[in-house]
Amino acid sequence: MKTKTYAGIPAELAKLEQAKIVLIPVPYDGTSTWQKGADKGPEAFLNASENMELYDIETNTEVYKQGVYLADAVTENSSPEAMVDAVHQTTKKYIKKNKFVTIFGGEHSISIGTIRAFNEMYSSLTVLQLDAHADLRKSYEGSTCNHACAVYEASQTTNLIQVGIRSMDAIEKTVMDKDKTYFAHDMAVDDNWMDSAIDQMTDNVFITIDLDVFDPSILPSTGTPEPGGLLWYETLDFLKQVFEEKNVVGFDIVELCPNAKDKSSDFLAAKLYYKMLSYKFQNEDAEDDYDNSFDSSNSNKNNNLKFVEDDDY
Repeated sequence: MKTKTYAGIPAELAKLEQAKIVLIPVPYDGTSTWQKGADKGPEAFLNASENMELYDIETNTEVYKQGVYLADAVTENSSPEAMVDAVHQTTKKYIKKNKFVTIFGGEHSISIGTIRAFNEMYSSLTVLQLDAHADLRKSYEGSTCNHACAVYEASQTTNLIQVGIRSMDAIEKTVMDKDKTYFAHDMAVDDNWMDSAIDQMTDNVFITIDLDVFDPSILPSTGTPEPGGLLWYETLDFLKQVFEEKNVVGFDIVELCPNAKDKSSDFLAAKLYYKMLSYKFQNEDAEDDYDNSFDSSNSNKNNNLKFVEDDDY
């Protein structure tokens, strides 16, 4: 990453010791099956962030003053499994440092590692997935860490709620919880889907956003664009309610596949990230202490699977 600080914020607000927020870039694109380029997503996102106004009109805040530490990028790419493990360990390290941890990919397979870390640190975790694709395959092309498997593990170990789905394989129906799946064609005619989804969430929520959840008319630069997606203000309305009613413990954003001729998608991703931070911290002064309230005794208790533990940081 060429950027020295997130969004070009002053260096004193970008130090790990003072920052409440950590941003981990994961420029990985090892398993995508159509358009390549998601590994360029984090750099395009950071470049767009440098050209963004840092005053948020809606919340009347400047959330960057809470401090944002731009961590070293996770660049492990020897195998999908090694990448997932590296993301898992890095994410968990910063959660333990009492930070609000955010991740920007990269393809959606990185979320296997981020979700695993948050699930080990927070009890009764809800994973809220905004995505065009179900991503519920147990394995794909010989790996359980493929982008098509991004939330299979979450479906087995967390309270998974899927929003915006409009593309899937028939086999994924055998895994999917239809009561917690909000298909795009149903959402289009249901004014109550937001309340319904929030009602099914536990207190602690991790959000994973695949940018292809948006309609290609407003975000074309993604690996597998699908027609019939969400628009900007309905998405913000939903996210704002989630942040108001639940304890959002962290989030990741994935699948920006930048196009050199059109920067609008990069900028949308940058604004989305900043909006989510603004919703999280809109009622906190920069001087207030932050407590991410993870349960240090929770590790592995809410998992049905056994994962490698490495607490030597």
